[in-house]
Order: sequence, then C-alpha cells, then structure tokens
Amino acid sequence: MAFPVTILTLYPEMFPGPLGASIAGRGLREGLWSLDTVQIRDFATDRHRSVDHTPAGGGAGMVMRADVVAAAIDSVPPGRPVLAMTPRGATLTQARVRALASGPGVTILCGRFEGIDQRVFEARDIEEVSIGDYILSGGEMAALTLLDACIRLLPGVMGAASSGDDESFETGLLEYPHYTRPVTWEGRTIPQVLRSGDHARIDAWRKQQAEIDTRLRRPDLWERHEGARVQPPSGARQKNGNE
Repeated sequence: MAFPVTILTLYPEMFPGPLGASIAGRGLREGLWSLDTVQIRDFATDRHRSVDHTPAGGGAGMVMRADVVAAAIDSVPPGRPVLAMTPRGATLTQARVRALASGPGVTILCGRFEGIDQRVFEARDIEEVSIGDYILSGGEMAALTLLDACIRLLPGVMGAASSGDDESFETGLLEYPHYTRPVTWEGRTIPQVLRSGDHARIDAWRKQQAEIDTRLRRPDLWERHEGARVQPPSGARQKNGNE
C-alpha cells in the first residue's frame, strides 16, 4: 500500500521537485508513495483570494489567516499526522523520521510570510517540526527534506532492507568513514584493515571510527549516546540502602 502524502502550500508547483528524481522518484512512479498538493489559496473567501493579513498588535510582514489555513487542513481526510514546518517546532530526528515512515502517511502544512495565526495550532492537532536553527523563505523546502528522509525508509525504495542500518543517527552515532577504489589516490591509501578481509576486525574498526568522529564532531550526540548506554534495563529495580 502506498504511503500517502498531502502538502498544503501556496506553491504546489514546487512538488515533487527533487523527490521526482533518484530513488524517491522511482518509488513515486512505482506507487510506493503517493503525492497530493492542496493550494491553500483555494480556501480564501474574499474576491482577492487573500490568505494573509497584518499582524495583530502591529509589526512587520504578514500572517497567514487562521480561517483559511484551517479550512485547507479540514479538506484533507483524517487519520494521518498533520505536520507544520516551522523553526518553532521540535527538531526533526532520525527516530521521528522512522516513526513517520512506518505510519499511515503524512499531511504537511507549509507556512509563508511571518508565520501562521497561532489559533490554528490551538484548534487543530498539529505537530510543529523544525529541520534546524535557521530561517527559510517558507515551509516547502523543509517539507521536501522531511519527505526525503521518510521516503527512503519505505519498503522497496532503497532496495536492500539493511541499506540504511549503519548510517548516521541510526545507532545514535555518526557514520564511519567510507572508502572505495582506487586503493591509492594522491598518496592516500585505503586503511589496511578494510583490505584485510577480516570482517570482525572491519566491524570493530568501523564502530571505533564512528565513536571517535561522534565524540569530536558532535559531542552533544556522544553525550546522549553514552547516557543511553548506561541506563539500566527497562524494568530493572534500583537498589537502595534498605535492600
């Protein structure tokens, strides 16, 4: 069954965009996922098809109207999580991507201008998601990023089921470095262990490199990884001085 995706946007022509190429595009053509776009402006009620207005209380820019955005959301059949791409949201993680990819599909709301009237978030069940601490012109590019991360995990999209198992963030660590032919390039040689044919040594080396790179490059990830490793097993009893 296809993984259904609905995008609520003022720029439906931006989709599928890059998701129409490579493995995501092949998955779309093969029916592994489906894509519908909804033009938010179609739900405007005035003759100018207005979707925004000046901020209450004053300030720069424009704000997307609650009545128009909510009508667009309500036009989509229920049963899927509704995500809004916004820098105010929780930062997207690989764990959340995996959960979304294994779910019933997604509806993604792409904001524009200064943002969306807060009352929409209060009145509808919407998960706010951020892809990082920076500002884009709108939610469309963020939506493409989230979808690419999800689609590649759908059964049949990447081919081999284990293709993504060792990638960055899957184990809480950054991925180990990769090498391929030629063996020597500009005086740099592939590490001997990778040419040894000893798979146990290779696995140990890759694990060590992943740990070293994570400690050096992403100490925040390393701290979380180490914290998870020292947690007692689920359900384990904590001893105290009375036991």
